Amino acid sequence: MKYKNVTTFVLAGGKGERLYPLTKDRAKPAVPFGGSYRIIDFTLSNAVNSGLRKIYVLTQYKSFSLQRHIREGWNILSKELGEFIEIVPAQQRMGEDWYLGTADAIFQNIYILEKEKPEYVLILSGDHIYKMDYTKMINFHIEKKADLTIAVFEVLKEEASRFGVLKIDEENRIIDFLEKPSEPFTLPSNPSISLISMGIYIFKTEILVKRLIEDAKNPTSSHDFGKDVIPVMIKKDNVFAYKFIEEKNKESRYWKDIGTVDAYYQANMELLDIEPVLNLYDINWPIMTYKPQNPPAKIVFLGKNIEILNSLISDGCIISGSSIYNSIISPNVKIEKGTEIFDSIIMNNVFIGENCKIKRTIIDKNVIIPNNTIIGYNISEDRKRFLVTENDIVVIPRGSII
Repeated sequence: MKYKNVTTFVLAGGKGERLYPLTKDRAKPAVPFGGSYRIIDFTLSNAVNSGLRKIYVLTQYKSFSLQRHIREGWNILSKELGEFIEIVPAQQRMGEDWYLGTADAIFQNIYILEKEKPEYVLILSGDHIYKMDYTKMINFHIEKKADLTIAVFEVLKEEASRFGVLKIDEENRIIDFLEKPSEPFTLPSNPSISLISMGIYIFKTEILVKRLIEDAKNPTSSHDFGKDVIPVMIKKDNVFAYKFIEEKNKESRYWKDIGTVDAYYQANMELLDIEPVLNLYDINWPIMTYKPQNPPAKIVFLGKNIEILNSLISDGCIISGSSIYNSIISPNVKIEKGTEIFDSIIMNNVFIGENCKIKRTIIDKNVIIPNNTIIGYNISEDRKRFLVTENDIVVIPRGSII
């Protein structure tokens, strides 16, 4: 079913400073994930699979690779049928400022709403990992006659301070909202659990336009949905929470905000579980992306005992007499004989020489690792050359020659 009365905005301009150096040369939504994908592919796939075919992607920070990825990999809709995925860079349409916040990003493109005249506006974040049918949330919004509906997720109270936290009543109406509070609200039925905003909003268009104009005129506002617009709307409008849960057992579904390198690493490693919660192999809900014309992966035996266990090996790879355990190998990676790789993420076009030992390491694109290199086994030495996270994950920046 196609929702022609819904216009979708994907906010994809974030810097992703806590993901540095993976965001040194790219916006957070453009960071590779799961071997073959970019982070934004999950949001765009959700929208297209949900029948939403009028999609604007708002970009700003270091957007070149993101724009190229969308142009090459997401030209799949028919403009003749009124379907599109359009890239909208920051243009200073409303003054001298670039996007000042999430609400300002929509306000600066309010002319799109005047042109499209949709009944509803769906606003998504381009930097989360999850699978979601937005039509269920849209139907909930319509049934509740809501002015705003926010998708919400259950997390442990100690994790909630990183998000917008909500308090709801028995009818799922939102009665209070705090952005990144030091003392989060908890569920009355479970004081260890908090409800957080997933950054997914459905607005009635006329109400959204009214509140954005009011916010733009407020000199004290930071022009952010969580900090400014939502608290105002809770006082004035019908604002509801849509719980993102599994209907059978009423538990929260899979959703990840990979805001740090450690969280990014963990989310990738979860794909290697025997039965991963995030199933990339679901033919009924495909995760789409740009696929270059690469040959199949090739495993070459060179007289040594080799093993490849519990790993994702992408197309275009040539693995020559080396062993790989619990790792994600992205397209066009070359690994020479005698090398061992454990618990690592290797991105596109990386060359790894002979007899290397690599453990708990993220290697960004276009890196050359010479013969006999050891990474991840002596963290104190690694810190002298590379970024090492709190959880001792070594990160090698894009284009490095070791």
